[in-house]
Parts: sequence; structure tokens; C-alpha cells
Amino acid sequence: MIIGIKDAAKLIGIFIISCCAVFVCTLFLNFNLDIVSIKAALTAGPMTMFYDAQVSTGKVISAISGGCLLITSIVMLFFYIKHYTDAHGKELGILKALGYSDMKIAKGFWVFGSSIFLGTAVGFSTSFMLMPTFYEVMNEDHILPRISVHFHPILAFCLVVLPTILFSMLSVLYAKHKVKRPALGLMQGTSALKTKKRRNKVKDRDRSFLWELRHSIVRSRISLAFFIGFASFCYSAMTQMSFSMKDIASEMFAIIVIVIGLILACTTLFLAITTVVSANTKTIAMMRSMGYPLSQCSSAILGGYRPIAYIGVILGTVYQYVLLKTMISAVYRDIQNVPEYHFDYQAMWISVISFVIIYETIMYCYSIKIVNVPIKEIMAE
Repeated sequence: MIIGIKDAAKLIGIFIISCCAVFVCTLFLNFNLDIVSIKAALTAGPMTMFYDAQVSTGKVISAISGGCLLITSIVMLFFYIKHYTDAHGKELGILKALGYSDMKIAKGFWVFGSSIFLGTAVGFSTSFMLMPTFYEVMNEDHILPRISVHFHPILAFCLVVLPTILFSMLSVLYAKHKVKRPALGLMQGTSALKTKKRRNKVKDRDRSFLWELRHSIVRSRISLAFFIGFASFCYSAMTQMSFSMKDIASEMFAIIVIVIGLILACTTLFLAITTVVSANTKTIAMMRSMGYPLSQCSSAILGGYRPIAYIGVILGTVYQYVLLKTMISAVYRDIQNVPEYHFDYQAMWISVISFVIIYETIMYCYSIKIVNVPIKEIMAE
């Protein structure tokens, strides 16, 4: 199996997500491992309570952020492998016809797991550049003794080596499942969209066709709907959380949160929408040749994902409120002078309005791209 530069470039989404996940987890987990060295010097009272709060914060943030991004990376990995097997079905079918077993073909897909190694290695290394400043911020009131930064091999193994092995194994196993088809079936490529027959009482047949096409496109690629929802979720949760971090934690936390949120949201959204457009070029060409205007072409191809994006914004708003409220109530309940957290309506409206503007602008730009799709070249493929 040969993976070209274009195929490898599509793995940038996994690289960025794994990099952000390990970056955050390394900061907090390394701090938790280093803070153990001063535990014996602590006295009962505020120092012990602050120590326990810091350790609990690291565990909660690492578990939530790392867990969510791990699941997202797995979903994205499976999506890329499925997309590759669909796009290169003829080559895989020929290999199978020549006598290659499913496992022998699937072994080559370990390369997809290597993107995790690059992402985790960069995230782990980059975190140590920020680590000294991070330690100072975590103990800016000097409640605890000075904490020195140390390198922990066990952490490197758990956050870099172990995920690489895990994702490489998942890549091979899932690829084996995807190529477990007759050689002829692989060479025929992906089948046409199967749409369920629905009773539609709408009299306007043109409107019924566009409605069914829009929902068929969303149903045919559920993983893309997940990515678009995840992008809006990240944008909403991270931007609103960054406003609260200034008062609850520090400006440094706010900057880290919003930068990671914007990177994840923009990367995931662009990759998902680009895939939607490229996967439906023939449908776009057909609609244009039939005389459908720009608005209807855009609505049919991209319109079905709009409700999912806005649902993601709502879920992100709820998520950041519940997370911060739980942390303040449970983790910092015994710490004095910690401000009580209230829902920030101003941050919510800033996040929602800015997302609508950004999302609709991106949709409009891709709508123009849809119009510029060369009909003759597409229909000749």
C-alpha cells in the first residue's frame, strides 16, 4: 500500500488534535508529578487544601480534555481509513485479487497511526517550553514552596509511545475490517447513496428533491456531521471558558484555552467542509447542469450541516458552564477567596454571534467554490 502526499496531508487533523490533547495533559500531569516532592514539607491548613485543589484540578482537566480529544481522534482516524479504502478501492481490490490476505493489506495502514506519534511528540515537547511559566502561574501567590520542573519518562511513555502503539493497532484492525470484502467489491468502489423511501406530502417535487438530497448527504457521512458539530462545540466552549478563566485562574489559562479552541475548531471545520464539497462534486455538477441556482446548490450540499453546527454551539455553552461550576463547587470548595462562578451571558452572546458570522462566511466562500467547479472535467471522470 502506497500513501501519497495528499493522503498524508489529510492526517493533519489527527496531528493537531493529538498535539493539543498531549500539550494540555503534559502541563497538568507533569505538575502533579513534580508537586509530590513538596508534599512532606506542607503543614496542615491552607497549604494542604491548596495542594489538594491543585492536584484535583490537574486530574479533572487532563481526564476531560484528554478523554474528549482521544475519542475525537479515534473517530477521525476511522474516518480517514474509510475514506482511503473507498478512494483506493481499485488498488486494494487488485492486491486482494493477486492473493494478498486481508491482514497483509491492513498491515500497511499502521502509517495512519504514525500521525499520532508526530502530534503527541510535538505536544509533549512544546509543553516543556511553557512549563516554567506554567508552574509560576499555578503557584503565583506562593502558597506552596517553589516547584522545579522535572522530566518523567513514564509520562513520555504514557502520552507519546502508548497512544502511538494503540492507534497503529486500531488502524490495522479497522483497515482489516474495511478490506474484508470480495476483490470485485473493492474494485467497484463505493456504492451510490441509498436513501430510504419516505412518504412526502409536499406538492412541490423540486423542493422535495432538494430536501431529500440534503438529508441524504448528511446521513451518508455521519462522521463529517460529528466533526462539524465538534468544531462548533469547541469554539463555543473554549471561547466562553476563556472569559471566565481571567477571573477564576489567570490570563495565561485564558490564552491557552482560546488558542487551543480556535485551532481545533478551525482545523476540524475546514477539513470537514472541504471533504463534503470534494465528495459531492458530481452531484454539484449535475445540479448546475440542470440549472439550479447558487443558493439551492449550497443549501443541498452544505445546508444540512447548519442545524448540527448550531446544536454544537448550544452543547458547548452547557458543557463549559457545567464544567466550571463543578470545578468551583467541588475542587475549590475549601479554598478561600475563590470567586463564585456565574453564567456569563455577555461571553455567550459574543461567542454565538462571532461563530455565526465566521460559520456563515465560510459557508458563503464554499458556496462560491461550488459554483466554480468545472462541470466538464468532473463529468469526464
